[in-house]
Amino acid sequence: MLRLYDSRFSGNCWKVRILLNQLGIPFERVTLDLAKGEAADAAFQQKSRFARVPALELEDGRTLVESAAILLYLAEGTRFIPEDPFLRAEVLSWLFFEQADLQKPIATPRVFHLRGVAADKAEDIARFQKDGNAALGKLEQWLGEHTWLVGERYTLADLAVSCYVSLAGQGGYDMARYPAIQAWTSRVSEQPGWVALLNGE
Repeated sequence: MLRLYDSRFSGNCWKVRILLNQLGIPFERVTLDLAKGEAADAAFQQKSRFARVPALELEDGRTLVESAAILLYLAEGTRFIPEDPFLRAEVLSWLFFEQADLQKPIATPRVFHLRGVAADKAEDIARFQKDGNAALGKLEQWLGEHTWLVGERYTLADLAVSCYVSLAGQGGYDMARYPAIQAWTSRVSEQPGWVALLNGE
């Protein structure tokens, strides 16, 4: 059985749990407490070369790290990645955009808010949100003209990009500015097999 090392609040880990559930793949979940430094454990670092989650341990003991790589591995040959080479590349382009332009500007202010240090980090948050809003504006423009990110259906691109975007409000972002994004994240959350971040925890 696959073993997923993750954390409760990580959007990157959430992506992997959603895809595993949507594909109907059973897995063992090992939840680390990052605040307690459990990712720095030597045994875990043998599995995750960057000492961070998610990390997916395969049945043969090999381990994959980095959420985009894990998602692509799991989705290979499934409905989540188009067969057409151009559309496949389009999916990849959205995954790269999410990690380069959206993930850090959204995730970091969210962490500051969750840890109760937002007031002390106001200048940092403002800087991150400037970059984050620029990226969200590009996403909003695209979704104002398209139902899904790639082609005419839900793909891995929608799953991967939507997770952190749907959590942006927890980092102080005014998501009312982005009605097309809000409608899109609602469509994503209505897909069969989708699971909430905490899922009853």
